Amino acid sequence: MRHLKTLALGTAVVVGSAMSVQAQELHFIMCGGEIRDADQTVVDAFESANDGVTVNIEAVPWGTCQDKSLTLAAAGDPPSIAYMGSRTLRQLAVNDLIVPATINDDTRGAYQPGILNTVTVEGTEWGYPRAFSTKALYINCGLVEAAGMACSAPGTWDEMYDMAKAINDSTEAAGVGLAGKDFDNTMHQFLNYLYSNGGVVIDPVTGENKLNSSNTRETLAFYERLVSVAQEGPTAWERSQLKDLYNDGKIGMYIDGPWGRGQHNDDINEIVVPVPAGPQGGNGTILITDSIAVFKGSGHEDLAHQLAGMLTTGDSQYALDTEWGLTPIFDYAKLGFDSPYYEGDDFWQVFVNGIGVGGPEPLVEDFKSLQSVFTNMIQGIILADDTVDNLVDIAAEELDDAL
Repeated sequence: MRHLKTLALGTAVVVGSAMSVQAQELHFIMCGGEIRDADQTVVDAFESANDGVTVNIEAVPWGTCQDKSLTLAAAGDPPSIAYMGSRTLRQLAVNDLIVPATINDDTRGAYQPGILNTVTVEGTEWGYPRAFSTKALYINCGLVEAAGMACSAPGTWDEMYDMAKAINDSTEAAGVGLAGKDFDNTMHQFLNYLYSNGGVVIDPVTGENKLNSSNTRETLAFYERLVSVAQEGPTAWERSQLKDLYNDGKIGMYIDGPWGRGQHNDDINEIVVPVPAGPQGGNGTILITDSIAVFKGSGHEDLAHQLAGMLTTGDSQYALDTEWGLTPIFDYAKLGFDSPYYEGDDFWQVFVNGIGVGGPEPLVEDFKSLQSVFTNMIQGIILADDTVDNLVDIAAEELDDAL
């Protein structure tokens, strides 16, 4: 890889070196519970460029991280900067807890389609996109072939169900892994299927609730079918736990991001294919970003913007994308990279091709309410508590209240 342009990282270092800065500590909350090498490298460079400035990185697990950032900010003791799900940006912005991002012009035009939309609220960008993913279907060919079928990409939901049923009926494994736990990726998993069926949650122009549709009903009805060929008790499982079932040969397929390849056992003969098309759609995926938000009231917002800019240059993003195994957040060829890691690789093309046909993670002021709308609907059909029609009607009414 050869980077042919001098991007904002160099600019930020020069600017920072010229500054005479009093001793200051930036509080950096890092969601995820770990500090990646790619992030630490940039933080070290930032500290070197700014005499007297230190960065206290606090790695907090996802389950509590975003609530901690919100609570501190609301109490008047905000972090300087936080890496968190872009889903939180509307709530933070509406409550005047963060300041708009100032994204570098050199990188703006290189973002993949739809990326900046994931951090934009009513025309203003409130976060610096940092991590990006699309999703695909991983299939264990050994189980498919043991069930007497050829291991090839199912093009439709019906074909996917038939393959899952064959695995379920003919092997010791369940056909498919379903996420149904009280966790955000239960909604995310459902949206992969909804977007594969031409569905919409919130109209991007009008802000209208579009959940109550035939697209949603068909998607929930498909979930109802999948329950019969899924692992026992889907409401106890979230997406990352399905990986363990897959590695143990207990499910034949499940949806995950590109990092899945590096987490699966080497002895699994697998294929990775687009999420199959529903009756009213084509191959689809949810587009999710995590981003960096600069908080209001820390007293050193300018330094926080500088650090955010350094973290999200082409060089830094490339290091993170390759280290973490992420869908490329940039079209790196536009930034002068020779032979980016995803070019010429069929595996990566599945995830890259999904960018243009994906749908967004909905941005609402109260994300927990949105999550509950979907969790209640999905768990309702998994547990056979109600009919598809009633569950979608109820979910649409609850979404109205959440908007």
